[in-house]
Amino acid sequence: MGQISAEPFYSVHKSYPFSIHLLQLQSKNLILTVCAAGIGGTFQYGYNISIINAPTLYIQTFMNKTWLERTGAPLGSGMVLLLWSFTVSVFPLGGLAGAVAAGPMAIVLGRKMSLLVNNVFVIIAAVLSGFSQMARSFEMIMLSRFLTGVNAGVSMNIQPMYLAESAPRKLRGAVALTSASFTALGLVLGQVVGLRELLGGEESWPLLLASNAVPALIQLMVLPWFPESPRYLLIDRGDRESCISALKKLRGSSDLGEELEEMLAEQAAAKGQRAKKPWELFQNPAVRWQLISIIVLSSAMQLCGNDSMYFYAAYVFQEAGIPQDTIPYVVIGTGSCELITSVTCVRGLITCLLLYRMSLTSSCSLPPPQKNLAHFCYVPFLVVCICTAVYIWFFLPETKGKSFLEISEEFRKRNFRAQSLEAFYKGPEEIRSTTL
Repeated sequence: MGQISAEPFYSVHKSYPFSIHLLQLQSKNLILTVCAAGIGGTFQYGYNISIINAPTLYIQTFMNKTWLERTGAPLGSGMVLLLWSFTVSVFPLGGLAGAVAAGPMAIVLGRKMSLLVNNVFVIIAAVLSGFSQMARSFEMIMLSRFLTGVNAGVSMNIQPMYLAESAPRKLRGAVALTSASFTALGLVLGQVVGLRELLGGEESWPLLLASNAVPALIQLMVLPWFPESPRYLLIDRGDRESCISALKKLRGSSDLGEELEEMLAEQAAAKGQRAKKPWELFQNPAVRWQLISIIVLSSAMQLCGNDSMYFYAAYVFQEAGIPQDTIPYVVIGTGSCELITSVTCVRGLITCLLLYRMSLTSSCSLPPPQKNLAHFCYVPFLVVCICTAVYIWFFLPETKGKSFLEISEEFRKRNFRAQSLEAFYKGPEEIRSTTL
């Protein structure tokens, strides 16, 4: 497809009052889009991490009581801890399944529709956990946690994609990083709702686990009013009319010729290419550093100890000698620290979050490593954080204010640096013929 001018579709208004009105309209639409995507997206990830912490003892008691009713014999403390660890661990396992499914969903269903369909997983999970005590089945809680993990895996991949593709270039980075703010907000609200004065009591913990259906229902009601990603509509579906309509809703009636031309250039660059299989990505030198960066950063998020801190916060603070009645309020302090960090550290947010997590991993670990390593249990997490920060500093290119094509060019130079150096060196004959 050739270059298409956007001028027939838009008129440029230069008056100052109109510019102020347009800026306000664009900011309003963008903020509402961010909120609609975030409330059922990464907010759920943070919320589902934290709500499992408050009813820890109640769920463990429920497991032991249920097993006693089934077999006539109680579970040992080690077996209770094993079942609880498995209940916690199936959440990231579901996240892996969701992350694998996110790519095909984003292409087949689209970014917005994928976020909407993703709510089905968490609604089913809410039903399972809400009726688990009535059904006398702790296995329903395990399945529920797996499905909430699938929801988290999908949203953690698709929400930043949807927001980055919907935002203007100058705000793309800041808008995409709101995903971290929604995660931290979900953490704090989950900790607050988990207080025994609200839903963290012995009788109300099934309602606490089922409360994640509320953000899902809110997104199902709100997100359909907002447009699909313009970039997806044009590049993946080839629907120029829908792309223009989406841009008008997101930007107002400003001159969008430059932005449309940028997407047309991306469409031309992607023409004739097909989606790669996972094993093909490892064999393709053109995406080597992109793949390495994704693996390093994604692994760091899971191995830095942050999730372990929230999953086992009650256990860790109990071992530290903090009174049981005070622990829920102390846990809220940890979530508040991350929320403040994610909101204030816009520049270098990833590095800031990693540094923040370094300061907290001294008190978090899985119970078995804590028993074996004692107060040195934070060392593996600390090493992960330091190594990741070094990688970000030296190897990750700057993306601020750049288009997707410009970012791809930065990685292309790094992927083919050896070939570029060979091309630059022409040999003795070429050097002799060079005019100085």
